[in-house]
Amino acid sequence: MPQMIAVQIRSPGGPFEAIKREIPAPGQSQIRIRVQACGICHSDVFVKEGHWPGLQYPRVTGHEVAGVVDEVGAGVSVWKKGQRVGVGWHGGHCGQCESCRRGDFMGCRYFQVTGFQEDGGYAQYMIARQEAVAAIPDLLSPAEAAPLLCAGVTTFNSLRRSGARAGDLVAVQGLGGLGHLGIQFASKMGFHTVAIGRGQDKEPLALKLGAVRYLDSSAVDVAKELTSLGGASVILATAPDSKAMSALIDGLGVGGQLLVVGASADPINVTPVQLIMARRAIRGWPSGTARDSEDTLNFCALTGIRPMVETVPLEQAAKGYEQMLSGKARFRMVLTMN
Repeated sequence: MPQMIAVQIRSPGGPFEAIKREIPAPGQSQIRIRVQACGICHSDVFVKEGHWPGLQYPRVTGHEVAGVVDEVGAGVSVWKKGQRVGVGWHGGHCGQCESCRRGDFMGCRYFQVTGFQEDGGYAQYMIARQEAVAAIPDLLSPAEAAPLLCAGVTTFNSLRRSGARAGDLVAVQGLGGLGHLGIQFASKMGFHTVAIGRGQDKEPLALKLGAVRYLDSSAVDVAKELTSLGGASVILATAPDSKAMSALIDGLGVGGQLLVVGASADPINVTPVQLIMARRAIRGWPSGTARDSEDTLNFCALTGIRPMVETVPLEQAAKGYEQMLSGKARFRMVLTMN
């Protein structure tokens, strides 16, 4: 049987292992993707360390997958062999639970996360459910498209559904893997974009990405600065630092919202008075469906938005993962296949 290289985790907390295994065959309503690139996301930590309930091992993780359709299973009519496609966090939904019947597929009771319940993109080939697949436009390379299927759709989808309108003040906290995309999206959507980071050295990049102003949180009281500008309609919190998020709440204007996409286990501290008196809100956002991913990819192709990436070969997944964890990546690590 034909074989492929895959990088698996044998047990929670165990190392990444490059192995050879049989190339899987797609089943009913599934497609096989020949993977060209797979982003390394911070959420891969959940699988690597076993922090997600119900995981089974060994497991091949990876949920920022770009490639081409290699084979289609029975019952698949939308996707054709050779078509450029990708898969993100949304790995599939049941279509029958209460949330799915309302069209809220991200709220599916049996929601599947790519690379969690089933094997993902740290491999030369992977199997995907047909409803989880997004078409990739030709203007985007595989290494560019891969991070957009998680970091990209999370920031794009949260901002476009935030209720902010063109001209509103939107602040983006953090200039990392999520933040450097959030600034670009906010700018191209027509928001008055303010970037928030730590250290004056980040200002040139923030302005280059489209921010009209940069606030150094180590030098100024960011909440006061935002208030002096009229208050933010939205603060997109991308850095997983709950203390830093808490310090921004008073920078929200009347009716403003703290939109949280940076995952942290620590609580956000806020008083009821902070929320009540100015009708403020705190809201989270969890990526998007395959259709949302397509919208993200097409918006990037149209506007010229691109992620900043560093690539490493599949066999060096452990090295790429450690680079991501260190925070030194500029800004998304992507595995490429031979």
